[in-house]
This record gives sequence, C-alpha cells and structure tokens, in this order.
Amino acid sequence: MGQAKPRRLANPCRPRHVRAMTQTLLSFGHGFSARALTARLLPQGWQIIGTTRSADKAEVLRSEGVTPALWPEDDLRPALASATHLLISAAPDAAGDPVLARYRDAIAEAAPRLAWVGYLSTTGVYGDHAGGWVDEATPLTPSTRRGQMRVDAEADWQAIPGLPLHIFRLAGIYGPGRGPFEKVRQGTARRIVKPGQVFSRIHVEDIAQVLEASIKHPNPGAVYNLCDDDPAPPQDVIGHAADLLGLPLPEEVAFDEAEMTPMARSFYAESKRVSNRRIKEELGIKLIYPDYRSGLRALLAVGD
Repeated sequence: MGQAKPRRLANPCRPRHVRAMTQTLLSFGHGFSARALTARLLPQGWQIIGTTRSADKAEVLRSEGVTPALWPEDDLRPALASATHLLISAAPDAAGDPVLARYRDAIAEAAPRLAWVGYLSTTGVYGDHAGGWVDEATPLTPSTRRGQMRVDAEADWQAIPGLPLHIFRLAGIYGPGRGPFEKVRQGTARRIVKPGQVFSRIHVEDIAQVLEASIKHPNPGAVYNLCDDDPAPPQDVIGHAADLLGLPLPEEVAFDEAEMTPMARSFYAESKRVSNRRIKEELGIKLIYPDYRSGLRALLAVGD
C-alpha cells in the first residue's frame, strides 16, 4: 500500500515582514506541559502551531487558540518555515526520535534562523542513585530502556549543527487532572513502600514558567533539571492527599508484594534526589509550588 500524500496546513506561512514581527512556536506533541506554556504565550501575541494525533483533540486545541496539525499526517515543513521557536514533547521510541526521523533535514536547514528550541526529556536519563543527589553534570547512566532512548534522543538533537537547543529534564509531572485525589476518593490508591525510595516532582505550571523564562533568556546548549525542592517517598504524597481530603490513609503495601504493571514497577527501579539549582540561579526561577504539599493544596482548591 502506498504512503498517503502528506496534507499541508492551511496557510501556515505568513509574509516575510509579518513573520519577522510574530513569534511562532511549533510544538511537536502538544500535550500537558506544552498547553500550560501556551496559556502563557498566547496572551503575549504568539502564534502557536501544535501537533496531535487525534482529530477530536485538534478541535480542543483550536478552541484554545492553537493552530492544530495532525501528526504525522500533515506536512509540517511549511510550519517549520514559519516557526521562530520549536518545542519537542514527543517521546522517542525504539526507532528513535519521531520528529528527527521525518524532519531532521528541514530542522537543520531552519537552525540558523530559529531563536530557541526546547526538548523535553526526563530525569530518567540519570538512572538509579540510591536516593543520592544528581545535577546536570551527573553522568547519564539510565537503568531502563526508556531512559536510554531519551539519552539517545538528546544526543541526536545535540548533533544538529547551529541548533539553539535547550534540554529540559523533567521529574514526575503533576497538575490539574493529574493529581492523586481521584484514586484516594475512590479507595483505589495504595501507599506502596520501598525502603529508601524517593522521587522528585514538578507541577506543570512550574514547567511552563521555566520554559517561558528560557525563551526570554536563551542559552543554546543549556541543560536544565525541572523539579521542586522536596524529593519525597511516593507513599508520603498519597498520605498527604488523604489528609487534605479528610479520608483514611490508603492501605500500605510493601513494594515486593504490590501488584503493579511492568511500567509502574519500572519507576521504582530508580531512586534519586534531583537538584534544581540551575533554573534558580540562571533563569531566576522562584517556584510557584516548591513542594508537593503546596501543589496538592492548590489542586484541591480548584476542585481537582
């Protein structure tokens, strides 16, 4: 069966004189974090082009002021020609980075005129450190296949000459619609305990403010860890959510005895505390939610 001919976005390019004045973000994999950034940029007059795999989600993006593009059906080369900034949230797979697989040459050609490129990676690239601290200078020693794919993808993006690349290594993301309250209310939450296990986290609004700060103060080649100030055991987060709701503590289950999906169990293969000092010192970030307690209180206040 022949490959379907790529569809072109409707009028994605603007005249040269308008394009010079308009900041345009092309967002590959326009999901949770990208949408939080969009909420900050649109009021400033930005044009946002965001990709999605779903026609239904495309209409949601359109309602939010984003120009949607179906990925991978749409031909995004015209959008690349009009973009001043790129954000890549799409995850790599066994075949590598999906954006570079199709658009490496177009991105390399666009590199000299791009003002900023952001790649959303993960703190999983550091692997397991038995609860010890890591920072951006820590060697990359991933202990999972997903982590290794991220290391490879980072290297692939870094290999493009002249690209104003910024890598953001994200800890566990939470925010509206992605908190623990629903499971606690339903009685399905468990406090899974593995001695010495700690995770770092980051509220989606803090991701958005870091990305915005980097866009305003670009430093090509920079790598930033995005996390809050309080790495904590996962059972403490679930317990605090129950306290906020005034509900009994969920059942405590030993990690070795817990029934978990292979994906969920793999997260417990790594324990580390992630330093966020660089975003504070270089970008002047003051976290909106410096720990999970303040973040969960805020989610509950808006009815999450």
